[in-house]
Amino acid sequence: MVLRIGTRASKLAIAQAQWVAERIAALYPDLQLQLVTVKTQGDRVRDKPLSTIGGKGVFVKEIEEALQRKEIDIAVHSLKDVPAELPDDLSIGAIPEREDPCDVLISKDNASLEELPKGSRIGTSSLRRAAQLLNYRPDLKIVPIQGNVDTRIRKLHTLDFHAIIVAAAGLKRMGLSEHITRVLPIDIMLPAIGQGALGLELRMEDQRTGNKVMFLNHYPTRIAVEAERAFLKELKGGCQLPVACFGKLTDSTLVLDGLVADVKGKRVVRDRVSGPAQEAKALGTALAQRVLEAGARGILDEIYKR
Repeated sequence: MVLRIGTRASKLAIAQAQWVAERIAALYPDLQLQLVTVKTQGDRVRDKPLSTIGGKGVFVKEIEEALQRKEIDIAVHSLKDVPAELPDDLSIGAIPEREDPCDVLISKDNASLEELPKGSRIGTSSLRRAAQLLNYRPDLKIVPIQGNVDTRIRKLHTLDFHAIIVAAAGLKRMGLSEHITRVLPIDIMLPAIGQGALGLELRMEDQRTGNKVMFLNHYPTRIAVEAERAFLKELKGGCQLPVACFGKLTDSTLVLDGLVADVKGKRVVRDRVSGPAQEAKALGTALAQRVLEAGARGILDEIYKR
């Protein structure tokens, strides 16, 4: 049997797919594995902010289409790139244990976020990160930055940036953790939905592949991410909005934090719910309804009209 594993044509995505392949190979040594890279719209358009080129599914659409055409058997995604609603014939078959979900600061002079000079230029193309940064430090200047993680680090030192904000998970998976200046706590920078987690997307009809990858499923991560994605789904938002949510399962209790902000960080609506793990999706939905009623609905309406 040949198992074809599809992913984005980026260094980080390939490293993530190889991580999955290594674990499958270790359990099924007789299985033939093939890595297939797919260039997505998000990979092709690198000179514009993601929020302006389609947002929803910009890194997954072409990979899902390859899965539907049976050109690949498993799609390995960064879950933060995956829209809340999947095609009817596809599902997330396994979610491995989450890597560090936090965002991190990388600065030129090893300065913390608080120590950066007034008016510092911070590189990020994430509306979520920009909004929370500006809410915490309104004096900062947010400058769009594109490219792989290593490319962004190089731009920090070659272009006019004081610092950049990236996901800890990407740095760790690429072996670049030594560049981290500070890990940003979630009370300052709430992560993206699914940040740090991988999703193995499969055809629903393909039970044989589903059975083979089930061992990679990590229950606490899956519960947390299902709640986060339910939050996003209820907001009817895409992956590129200034929306954040993070769940943590302790024993059998899930604590879920959610946030919606305007793009300038002047208005931030944030709330928290907790409850039993088996009610994960309901908790995500309830949290979304709470923030919508507390002012997030108006913020999102304004963003959609822009």
